Amino acid sequence: MVKKNFGQNFLTDQHVLDKIVLSADITDEDVIIEIGPGIGTLTQALCKNAHKVIAVEIDKTLIPILEETLVDYHNLQIINEDILKFDFYKIFEQYAGKRFKVVANLPYYITTPIIMGLLERKMPLHNITVMVQKEVGYRMKAMPGSKDYGALSLAIQYYAVPYLVANVPENCFMPRPNVDSAVIQLTLHPAPPVSVSDEAVMFKIIKCAFAQRRKTLVNCLFNTGDFGWSKEQWAQFLKSIGFDERVRGESLTLAQFATITQHFLDVWM
Repeated sequence: MVKKNFGQNFLTDQHVLDKIVLSADITDEDVIIEIGPGIGTLTQALCKNAHKVIAVEIDKTLIPILEETLVDYHNLQIINEDILKFDFYKIFEQYAGKRFKVVANLPYYITTPIIMGLLERKMPLHNITVMVQKEVGYRMKAMPGSKDYGALSLAIQYYAVPYLVANVPENCFMPRPNVDSAVIQLTLHPAPPVSVSDEAVMFKIIKCAFAQRRKTLVNCLFNTGDFGWSKEQWAQFLKSIGFDERVRGESLTLAQFATITQHFLDVWM
């Protein structure tokens, strides 16, 4: 029944299931979009608390199992579809006025594309509560100066406040994955915590800053060649706005990256 190509590891530990539902603060005013319900263990707990659960499952062989085991829940809709192609806006329109949340035990091989797809499209979601690989969860919540801090940390924290709900050992799944897991909750910002006139440029600068982690920001930005400035120009620019030319990206906050970006745009554009 388990298909490796879909990254299937079914969560079976009731304590962890309860923790997910509790942390997501699910009420009868909530419409839950569950990504990858699998065999329906988490789905059942969600249905007991939510106004509506939309369970999106890519594996068509699991649909009859879900339909049979969850037949008593009349607030459940099961959809056989790839979440990367799913039209969320149909759900938002159909249940206008409700609060929307995403809950998922994500396939680890596509965790980042799914989460960033939800965040970058700026959907009207209250929060996202997901099971991820433990090291990915730690990277999402990491702060400047830590070994886990990087471009993913900054991207997540631009859109949401991350909170580590629980670490989950491998024996909580069937079959056991080869890595430990974590439940992370992302509460979306009503508006970004920093302001720049071109966020795409900011994320380009952030990506450059961590492409060669141990190098200075000046070297990283020069080496990419994307902006057309010499190393000397970058060094002079950073000094002119109050930054040490030897600064590394791993020590900079999101607010500092926004400051650098906006000053750069003011000069460059």
